[in-house]
Amino acid sequence: MHRPAFIPFLCGFLLAFDPFLEVWAYLDPGTGSMILQLLLGGIAGVAIVLKLYWQRFLSLFKKKSSK
Repeated sequence: MHRPAFIPFLCGFLLAFDPFLEVWAYLDPGTGSMILQLLLGGIAGVAIVLKLYWQRFLSLFKKKSSK
């Protein structure tokens, strides 16, 4: 019998976010610093994209004058 391709991914996702799964891991300060850099870089990237396309974004909501 053929099973859908997403079943293994769904099982992996559910196992990864199982609240009762005991995990032995260590996050050092360098990992926290890397996560912070990723977040700040993402925010800066979104800000730059918004700045570049702000006029196009506003033009979507402006009324067009008929000539």
